[in-house]
Amino acid sequence: MNKFLDKFTEKLVVFSNFKTVMALKDGAMYIMPITLVGSIFLLIANFPISNWAGIMTNIFGESWNIGLKQVSACTFDIMAIIAVLGISYTFAKNEGVDAISCSLLCLVSFLIITNSSVVSQNGDVVNGVIPKAWVNGNGVISAIIIGITMPRIFTFFIKRKIVFKMPDGVPEGVSNAFAALIPGFVIMLISMAAYQICKMFAGLSLTEIIFKVIQAPLQSLSDTLPGGLIIILLMSLLFWVGMHGPNIVNGIVSSLLLANAMSNQAILDAGQALVVNENAKIITKQFTENFAKFGGTGITLGLIIAAFIVARSQQMKSICRMSFIPGLFNVNEPVIFGLPIVLNPIMLVPFILVPVGAVIITYCAIRFGFMQPFGGLILPWTTPPIIGGFLLGGIRGAITQLVILVYSVIVYLPFVKMQDDLFLKEEK
Repeated sequence: MNKFLDKFTEKLVVFSNFKTVMALKDGAMYIMPITLVGSIFLLIANFPISNWAGIMTNIFGESWNIGLKQVSACTFDIMAIIAVLGISYTFAKNEGVDAISCSLLCLVSFLIITNSSVVSQNGDVVNGVIPKAWVNGNGVISAIIIGITMPRIFTFFIKRKIVFKMPDGVPEGVSNAFAALIPGFVIMLISMAAYQICKMFAGLSLTEIIFKVIQAPLQSLSDTLPGGLIIILLMSLLFWVGMHGPNIVNGIVSSLLLANAMSNQAILDAGQALVVNENAKIITKQFTENFAKFGGTGITLGLIIAAFIVARSQQMKSICRMSFIPGLFNVNEPVIFGLPIVLNPIMLVPFILVPVGAVIITYCAIRFGFMQPFGGLILPWTTPPIIGGFLLGGIRGAITQLVILVYSVIVYLPFVKMQDDLFLKEEK
């Protein structure tokens, strides 16, 4: 078993260090501050109390929320642009080449393969625009593809010095600008050819084709109970073998889950109701972050509370006392590595069962109408449980989180008792 785990961990380390995976994992983090700030304004516009809009209208008038909507629209609706900039910048930075020039060229490439026109409500075609319909969540897979392919072309030319070489003494900014000319021309030429071919033979932009062929099926797959279970199961398993599961898994699926949430928000912005099995997505970023792993991966906050109930050993008591406050803010590394949970066969079963059960509870709560599907409101990952549930789903969201917390304590109790008995024997 030890040999198998060593080999398994070794392969996972290799995978997590792939250039593409690192660019996805670290580059996607640039999306978070934009969406979190936008969520503050979205929360003010849609605060989860009864008749909030009516109260604000009576105080500030009918136009009280137009500024709030503008902020949220200009953050969530450019998610693909931020993604292509962040991913390409990270890739180029890791390769040791000019990351700014590379990311800007990748942004141009993304805009080239995307339509530059929209159709108005009257049916008129308006040219010379950047359509928000394709630079938001709908264009995120195209952004990822551009962000991990075009930097390779840029790096190829730069590292082989196939560039316009400037004399010594020329300022670095000027030198980098001229060095980017040849790879920039090649990147734009490839992007233009892709757009031309797609338009001629399919009548669609490459971004539209990628959405229909790749992104829509992936979003549909992620928006299923098995999809949600696999995502959470992988996070727990990777953490159990000592790797940061959420960072690795979110680097791959976070954009899809965020796109699911943005799809729901677009329906709400259009004045329509979210209806499960018709137009709403259930598995979103809030689903996994705020309900399936609050208190940290494995919902170890339940483990800590269980330890407060049954623990007698000094080791268990001290670790859980130290881990409680961080756990309230969804930081559980102290208990993951301090107890430890990593490679601990006793804790493997509850560490998987608890988040799997949380997925099922949350899915059923939304599927059967107890709680509404989530829109574009993204909370900071450190938002404490119950408070986070209330902000996302009102009193029913808080109740759902409370049910999950009670469930986690019940599941962890016998395993915590077993671990505590071992500690007690060691101490004696």
